[in-house]
Amino acid sequence: MNTAHTITVDSAPATPWRNGGGVTRELLAWPDPADWRLRVSVADIAADGPFSAFPGVQRWFVLLSGEGVVLDFDNHGLALRPGDTPLAFDGAAAPGCRLMGGPVRDLNLMVRDGAGGMATVSPGTAWQAPAGAQAGLFARVPGRWRNGEEQRTLPALSLLWFDAPPPGDWHFEPDAPAPALGWWLHHIPEPASI
Repeated sequence: MNTAHTITVDSAPATPWRNGGGVTRELLAWPDPADWRLRVSVADIAADGPFSAFPGVQRWFVLLSGEGVVLDFDNHGLALRPGDTPLAFDGAAAPGCRLMGGPVRDLNLMVRDGAGGMATVSPGTAWQAPAGAQAGLFARVPGRWRNGEEQRTLPALSLLWFDAPPPGDWHFEPDAPAPALGWWLHHIPEPASI
């Protein structure tokens, strides 16, 4: 068995934003919360306002629930709704965020050093962690992660994470059909970070 960490959104403490517009639940901060190179979090956005700026950070953003948001970048606005492909952008951009119809919940992957990515889980389609990566699965719905003979049962809104992922094909089998199952996440640290 490979060492893995599982955390649910509800078990992660909620940290209120300084501007009062929402809360963040940190699911993973590697190597530590004070000086992270990789961060996975879920945010509840309750009011319009700007995102925090994260210079030097690559960021991925996808909506879990709610009507949707419009992110206002310097030269354009972009509407995002649950079910859309994850958006990758420069964390220094700090777009403004306008709610389309009430509060929303979103998933964030942020990488300060190295490379990363977020890919939508497709029903019945295998995924493999890139070589040299840390990797995991954020399950939006309950189901089972499977890798060969190894499997783990996951509740809805939970993160399964491997610092040393098992090789081979990964699958996610939901307990019931759903419009969005979850997302594969990975981070390839820079050599000096290991």
